[in-house]
Amino acid sequence: MFVHLHCHSPYSFLNGVSSIEALVAQAALYQMPALALTDHNTIAGLPELHKWAAVYGIKPISGAELTIADGTHLTVLAETRQGYRNLCELLTLAHAGEGRRRTPYIEEETLFRLGDGLLVLSGGRNSRIQQLLHRRDYGAAAAWATRYKARFGDAFYLEMQWDGYPKNQLMMRLLYDMSINLKIPIVSTSDVHYTDKQLFPVHDVMRCIALNCDVYTPHPGRPLNREAWLHDVTEAKKRFGSYPEAMARTMEIAQRCQVALTLTETHFPKFALPTGAGDSIAFLRHIVYEGAHARYPRVDADVRNRLEHELDIIVQLGYVDYFLVVWDIVRYARSKSIRCAGRGSAADSAVAYCLYITDVDAAARGLLFERFMSLERAERPDIDIDFASDRRDEVMAYVYEKYGRDKVARVATYQTFRGRSAVREIGAALALPTPLLDTLAKRVPWSAHADELDALMDRVPELMDYAQHRQKFRWLFQIAHHVAGFPRHFGMHVGGIVVSRDVLYQTTSLQPSAKGALMTPFDKRTVEDVGLVKLDLLSLRTMSAIENAVRLSRGAIDYDNIPLDDEATFAMIRRGETMGVFQLESPAQRALQSRLHATGLEDIVASVALIRPGPIQGNMVDPFIARRHGNEPITYLHPKLEPILGKTYGVVLFQEQVIEIATAIAAFTPGEADELRRVMSHARNHTEMEQIGRKFMAKAAQNGVTPEVANTIFSYIQSYASYGFCEAHAAAFATTAYKTAYLVKHYPAQFYASVLNQYPMGYYPVHVVCAEARRRGVSILPVDINESEWSCTTPDDQSIRLGFRLIKRASAQVVAALVEERMKVGRFMGVADFLMRVPAADRLQVEHLIRVGAFDVLEGADRRSLLWRVPGWLAMRETRDLPLLAQAPVEAKGESPGNAAEHSLASRLVDEYNLLGVGVSGHWLEFIRRDLTQQGYVTTAQVLAAPEGARVVVAGLAVRPHRPPTKSGRTVVFFTLEDETNLLDATMFESVYHSEGAVLFTPYGRLLGLEGVVQRRGGARAQLLVEHIWPLTRS
Repeated sequence: MFVHLHCHSPYSFLNGVSSIEALVAQAALYQMPALALTDHNTIAGLPELHKWAAVYGIKPISGAELTIADGTHLTVLAETRQGYRNLCELLTLAHAGEGRRRTPYIEEETLFRLGDGLLVLSGGRNSRIQQLLHRRDYGAAAAWATRYKARFGDAFYLEMQWDGYPKNQLMMRLLYDMSINLKIPIVSTSDVHYTDKQLFPVHDVMRCIALNCDVYTPHPGRPLNREAWLHDVTEAKKRFGSYPEAMARTMEIAQRCQVALTLTETHFPKFALPTGAGDSIAFLRHIVYEGAHARYPRVDADVRNRLEHELDIIVQLGYVDYFLVVWDIVRYARSKSIRCAGRGSAADSAVAYCLYITDVDAAARGLLFERFMSLERAERPDIDIDFASDRRDEVMAYVYEKYGRDKVARVATYQTFRGRSAVREIGAALALPTPLLDTLAKRVPWSAHADELDALMDRVPELMDYAQHRQKFRWLFQIAHHVAGFPRHFGMHVGGIVVSRDVLYQTTSLQPSAKGALMTPFDKRTVEDVGLVKLDLLSLRTMSAIENAVRLSRGAIDYDNIPLDDEATFAMIRRGETMGVFQLESPAQRALQSRLHATGLEDIVASVALIRPGPIQGNMVDPFIARRHGNEPITYLHPKLEPILGKTYGVVLFQEQVIEIATAIAAFTPGEADELRRVMSHARNHTEMEQIGRKFMAKAAQNGVTPEVANTIFSYIQSYASYGFCEAHAAAFATTAYKTAYLVKHYPAQFYASVLNQYPMGYYPVHVVCAEARRRGVSILPVDINESEWSCTTPDDQSIRLGFRLIKRASAQVVAALVEERMKVGRFMGVADFLMRVPAADRLQVEHLIRVGAFDVLEGADRRSLLWRVPGWLAMRETRDLPLLAQAPVEAKGESPGNAAEHSLASRLVDEYNLLGVGVSGHWLEFIRRDLTQQGYVTTAQVLAAPEGARVVVAGLAVRPHRPPTKSGRTVVFFTLEDETNLLDATMFESVYHSEGAVLFTPYGRLLGLEGVVQRRGGARAQLLVEHIWPLTRS
C-alpha cells in the first residue's frame, strides 16, 4: 500500500492545478486510506481537505512545505494536535516574524524550538540535503541529517522522491544508503501538483506566470516533465519498487498522524463580566430586558415570550458570550457616536433589537428567529454590522485592545482568476502579442468568469472582431476554463474578523495583509470549520454620509427621530427621483418606484427585496405590482397561506415566508422548515430535494392537507424559494433607504455634499450627483483656494462648495498645510503667493489647482496664462528668491503670457471633468446644445415629458452601462444618459447591441447619440428603448 504524503493544491498559488476535492477523490478512487496536503507555507486548504476527506471516507493529514531561511524546503506533517498548533505558530513566524516578509521563511532554530508533535521529512529537490548531495558534499549532508535526527528522533524521515529528473535514481540511492548508514528511516513521496498527466501544460503555464516568463523561455523553476501527478499504487511500485520499506513507511506515517482539526469545536472567548453581574446567562438576560424596556412602551406577554424563546435557543447553542461580545462592540461604537446598524438575518432577532445591535423590531414584524438561529441547524449565527466607513477602524482598534491582539485577526479573502486577468496572465505565458491581449482584456466584461471566455466570443459584440483569432486563443481558453475559481491573490476581507478565547496561532496560522493587519489564511467559507466564529464589522459609506450630513446641518437634522410617514418624501420616491438614495438609486429601482407607488415603509421593504437578480429573472416584479394595484387577482392555494402571503399579495418574496408556509402546511418545526428553505434556495442535489419533498407531503397529510394541494404548494414554493430575499435584511436596509430619501428631499445640499465627501459611493459619478443637486436648487460652487476645505462644505442651505479631495491626486498633506497657512496668516493673494507660502505643493498639484479653477477668483479665468508662468515661479522658489516671487509676473525668454492662447470653454471643461469629475464652468452638453438642437436632438427632460411611443433623438453622457444576467440568457444592456437637464434610463436589446452597441463599452462610448422609442410601462417614469446608438466624438 502507498499513501501520498506530499501534495499541493491551488492554495500553493500557481503551483498546484487540481482542486482539493479532485485530489481527495483520486486518492479514494485508488483506495488509499489517507492523503496529506502540504501546500507551500500555508494551511489554507486544510478545512477543505478535512471536509472532502469525510465525504470520501479517507483520513486527512495536515501539513505544509516550509521554506527555511537559506531558501531550501522541507516537509512537515502534524502528528498530534500539539504538532498542528506548533505548525500554526511556525507559519505565523514565517509570514510575520520581524515584520512583514516578501517571501515567508523560518529559521532552523525556530523549527527546532517548535518541532514537538511534528513529523519532519527532509524534503524534495529543493531541500538542503538534496542540494548538498548534488554538490557531492556527502559529509555536510550527513551532518545535516544527523543534526535533525538528534532533534526529532523517530519523527525525522529522509524523503525519497522519484521525479524523473536527470540523476534522480542516483539521488534516491544516495538517500537510501544514508538512511542505512545513519539509521534514519526513509519514506517515499511524489511531489504531487495535479491529478492527471494531461494537466501538465496547465501546471507549466501557471509556473510561467509565477516566474514571469513564457513557455518559450527556459527557466530552472519550470517543471521538466509530467510526472508530478497523483498516481496509483501500481505506479508507486514502478517508481519505488526497489525500496519497499520506503513505500511501506507511508502507511506508518499515515497511521501516526492524528486528525488535526476538530470541525465541531468552537473557540469563542468568554465575555469579561462586570463585578456583581452573576453568570453570563443572567447578565445577558438583564441587559436584554433593560433594552426591551427602553425599546417598547410596555413589555407585554408577547414580547416577553418572544425574548424567552430566543434566549432559550441562544443558551442551548452556547452563544451567550457571542451576543455579549457583539453587544459590547456596538455599545462602544454608540458611546463614541459612531453610527452603526446591524443587518442580515440577525435582524430576525428580538434579542438583537433589544441589545441595539439592529434597529428592526423583529417581534412587531413577526420575523422568524429560526431564520437566524435554530437548534436543528449546525450553521453558526452570523451578525453583520455596518459602521460609518470613516470611523470603522476605531471600532476595530477597540476590539483588538479589549480582546487581545494575539486573539483577534482579520478573515482572508481569495481573488480568483477572472476573465480579464486570465486573458492577460495566461496569454502572456503563452507568448501571445501584448497589444492583442491588452485590447482583448479591456473588452472582456469585468464580471466575466475565466471559464466563460470562449462563449463570450459569440455573445459580446466588442469581442466578435477577435473570432478570427479563436484558434490562436484555443489554449488560453482551455487553461482559463480549468483554473477558473482557483485562488490567484490573497487579500483581506472587507470586514470579517475572528475573536478567540486562546491565542490564535494555536488554531490558525496568521499572516500580514498589505496594510499590516494580521489575518488567518482561511476565508469566510472555511474559517468556522476550524472553530473560529466570524463577526462582520463592515464599513458602509452611507453611514458616514449620514453622519456628515447631520454635522453640515448644524443640528437641524435629528436623524434618529426622522418621521417615517413624511408624505413629501414618499411623493418624491413615487416619482422615481431617488438619485443618491441608499438602495433606491439604481435605474431599476427608480423605474420600480414610479410603478409601485410607495405609501409606507413596507413598500420600501418590498422594493429592496424585488430588485435582485433572482426576482427579476423569476419574473416576480410584474405580478407583484399588478396585484398591488388590483389589476390581477390575489389567490391563495390554501386558507392558511393568506396570513403569510397577504402582505406580499400572494407572492413568495421573503425567505421567512417559505419557513412559515412549511410550518403552517406541513407542521414542520422551525428548524425543519429552515432546512427546506436552504435545500430549495441553494439548488441542492436532486436526492435532497426528493427527500425533503416526501417529508413535506407526508407531514402535510398528517396535518389535514390533501396530497393534491400539498404537492401544488410544494411546487409553488420550490419555484420561488431560490429567489426569496431575507425579510429582516430588507427591513434593515429599507429604514436607511427611507431616511436617506428624507434627507434628499429636505436637506439636499447637506446630503449631496456628504455623498461627494464619501466618493466613490453609490451608483453614480460626481458629475451626476452635482447635476442632481443643481436640479434640486443647490448651487455647485467651484474649488476655491481661499474658501474650500479638504471636504465639500455647505456655506448655506442652498449651495455646496466643492472640496480639494475631489481633485485627482490631491495630497491630503498639502491641503492640510494650505488650510493651516490660510488660518494662521490669512487669505492667499494669487498663485505666486500660494507657492511662496506652501512649499510642499509641487508642480503637478499647483497645475491641477489652476486647471480646476481654484485661482479663478484671484487671477481671472485665463488659466492657460497661469499654467505658462508656473515653471518660472517654481524655479524662483527653488533658488529661494522668495521676495521676487510675490512681485511682477515672470516671463519666459522669447515669449510673454499674452502670447498664450486663452483657455477656451471646451478646454476648461475637459480639465474639470478629467481632474474634478464635474464641469463647474458648465455642462458638456450646454457647450454643444445649439448645434445639437439644429441637428434635431432633444434634451433628456424633453424625452421624460414625451408621450408613450414617441420616437426621439437624444444626446448625453453615458453612465454605468451594465449587462446583468437575464432569465432568457439573452444580453440586455441598461445604462443612464445624462445631460444638463436630467437623467434618462435607456435599455438596449441584443440585436441593437450586436450591431451597434459595442461602442458603449469602448473609450468612444462616453458622449453618445441615441435614437429610440419612449416607453412608460404601467405609468412608470419614461425610459428609452434604444434602436440606434453612435458616438458623438472620437477624440
